[in-house]
Amino acid sequence: MNVRNAMVLALVPVLALGACKKKPAVSPEPDTTAGSGVDDAAARADSIRLAGERDRQAAADRAERDRVERERMARETAGAREALTEIVFFEYDSNEITERAAGILRLKAAVLQANPGLRLRIEGHADQRGSTEYNLALGQRRAEAVREWLANYGIDADRFVPVSMGKERPLVEGDGEDAYARNRRAEFAIAGGEVRVVPTELR
Repeated sequence: MNVRNAMVLALVPVLALGACKKKPAVSPEPDTTAGSGVDDAAARADSIRLAGERDRQAAADRAERDRVERERMARETAGAREALTEIVFFEYDSNEITERAAGILRLKAAVLQANPGLRLRIEGHADQRGSTEYNLALGQRRAEAVREWLANYGIDADRFVPVSMGKERPLVEGDGEDAYARNRRAEFAIAGGEVRVVPTELR
């Protein structure tokens, strides 16, 4: 063995030791997503909370709209009943329908046309002047005049019950002209059916 070979053999263990030397540990990369799981859960909880608030608000809005709608319908229905029962007045010793009375009767006709099941009782009244018999006849003519007017407006005459009260049921007590004028009238009462539809004239 020459000197060169001897030196090579001597270096082999050294090189082997160098090759087996442990590599330095590599530090792990910082976990930038460490908090994302918590953030996602918070976001989901916040989303659920907001959705719940929106649902509650939507339900409250619907309830408020329903309440307003019910009140509107009740108000309009009450108005239609008032139109049906509004009194019409007559001139002295007359059963002629005045222009003012016709305006009131047009609203009654609109309610009756919108509600075919409704029937009306028409009561004719007179003031205190004249005999009982004369005023009973006058009251009947007034009730019949109203029925005829409404029938001519397209309402079946059979839906009305005309009766006379004569001068027996004054609206206002007294002997003055003001009291007489208030007592020359036709009153109305619902004799059947009910208001289910409010015509556009009364909305």
